[in-house]
Amino acid sequence: MGSPGLRPLLLVLLDCCASVSAQAAATPPVTTEGFNSTEAAWMTLRPALSPRPPGTPKAPGPFSGPRPTPVTDVAALCVCDLSPAQCDVNCCCDPDCSPVDFSVFSACSVPSVTGDSQFCSQKAAIYSLNFTANPPQRIFKLVDQINPSIFCIHITNYKPALSFINPEVPDENNFDKLMETSDGFSLNSESEISFTIQSDAPDTAKYEYGVRLQTSDSFLRFPSPLTSSLCTDDNPAAFLVNQAVKCTRRINLAQCEEIEALGMAYYSSPKILRVPGLRTKIPITVQSILMESLNKTLARLEDTDVLNQTLVEAGDVKICTNVVLEVKYSLTYTDAGEITKADLSLLLGTVSSAMLPLEQKFEIRFIQQNTKPVPLSGNPGYVVGLPLAAGFQPQKGSGIIQTMNRYGQLTILRSTAEKDCLALEGIRTPVLFGYDMQSGCKLRLTKAITCQLAVQKVKSLLKGHGFPDYVAPFGNSQAQDVLDWVPIHFISQAPHMKTGEWHFVLQDSCQLPVALVIEVKWTKYGSLLNPQAKIVNVTANLIASSFPETNSGNERTVLISTAVTFVDVSAPAEAGFRTRPTINAKLPFNFFFPFV
Repeated sequence: MGSPGLRPLLLVLLDCCASVSAQAAATPPVTTEGFNSTEAAWMTLRPALSPRPPGTPKAPGPFSGPRPTPVTDVAALCVCDLSPAQCDVNCCCDPDCSPVDFSVFSACSVPSVTGDSQFCSQKAAIYSLNFTANPPQRIFKLVDQINPSIFCIHITNYKPALSFINPEVPDENNFDKLMETSDGFSLNSESEISFTIQSDAPDTAKYEYGVRLQTSDSFLRFPSPLTSSLCTDDNPAAFLVNQAVKCTRRINLAQCEEIEALGMAYYSSPKILRVPGLRTKIPITVQSILMESLNKTLARLEDTDVLNQTLVEAGDVKICTNVVLEVKYSLTYTDAGEITKADLSLLLGTVSSAMLPLEQKFEIRFIQQNTKPVPLSGNPGYVVGLPLAAGFQPQKGSGIIQTMNRYGQLTILRSTAEKDCLALEGIRTPVLFGYDMQSGCKLRLTKAITCQLAVQKVKSLLKGHGFPDYVAPFGNSQAQDVLDWVPIHFISQAPHMKTGEWHFVLQDSCQLPVALVIEVKWTKYGSLLNPQAKIVNVTANLIASSFPETNSGNERTVLISTAVTFVDVSAPAEAGFRTRPTINAKLPFNFFFPFV
């Protein structure tokens, strides 16, 4: 048993065990923010390397370099916030909720938002409620979670594998190729109506669309990027023009206390005139203040008093506290063109020299008085079971017009037990995302009804009142972003029929529409961790047949049907794999002694 041939083998094994033990002992403990316990970070075991002389730099490994930024900012993600400017029940991450709202909460519907669990280290947003406080308080923690598994992802260096492939958008280079693969479609012909929008404030007793909001000294300033990404403070806020922009500022950190646009008072002190020309003033009320630290931790301040930015110096390090990072205006108006209320929500933070140039975000929203905000169908992607957002464009160059009832924006026939189309007139059911639907009815035509009259009646049954021209790509798409909305393509299928929007050409026989089939193509958009449903194409196929002749009796029965189908056209992410490692190991010449 004391054979000298086993000594080299024992030395090799002892050397490996000593190297692994040294690595594990040198692992520093990592404290998870927001937790009281301290957990040791696990490391992936690697084979022992040969020692190198002191002073020799370490060769860069395949995983060297900084860690990638998270694909999803968990601190800013709130999937349960579906009502703009309104608190959603049990949605603890909703910035519109106040301590009074928390008193009716039972629990947080989304208690935590985390990143990819396969990473060795990831951010996690933890939400909870403190019911012992009066009133109840929301507790928010942004922590670093450590994956205890040794089989975790330390770094990802193949960016295309993290997101879905964007659908191919037609342009001048691929238009002919897409036309060959497409079944064809027809465009809507709309009348061109000229109109003008008055951009300056008129001398009238009410605000009109596009008129800048007047204050006691000038106008309400809404910083925006104009010719570049830099903020321009002289841009006025316009009545009923919802905006959300971000811009940058190049500042000298030592002079942050002297820059007005960085202070809270610059946005909360103006007083808006109730109507142009009159001296009745509406003060801006600060509703909420969120404080962001240097490590991106958010905290809500209970006090809404004005805070001034302050320069703090510690040796050569300079930071500026209470700097405005985000501004959100919420203005309430009446149908008479009067401003009745002005609310303000702010995000303040601490700025260091590493954050320069400084990026600021500004948002302004208008809410009509005594009206309930229209709930969203997703934020941002569509949620299964919620209605599709749709609307129409009255004239070229204007925004999308939508009804306040989102469940009535895109509808189809509703089936009943009677199956009588005349009894179903005006009774509609909304098109819900992800739900394939089919409905129908019977239309009885007397001998006295002509084909042209029957065509008009059936078209009104299939289309309903005000069939939309556009569908929103996301559940939270804004009406002013017309270019982002998806047009509805109409296709007519019948002999002797001209392709176009609900347009028929009667030649040999009268063509009666009998079915409307709506096909919605959608795709998964964004990261693989949190994909969002995006609508990319909507087609309305109108199917017609010849007008039925009377064979016997005085009545003819026609079956009318509608159908909606959803098609997932998501392209898979490009999977990337590293080259399989090769084993280049040499054993001692007497390793198998004394067997060989």
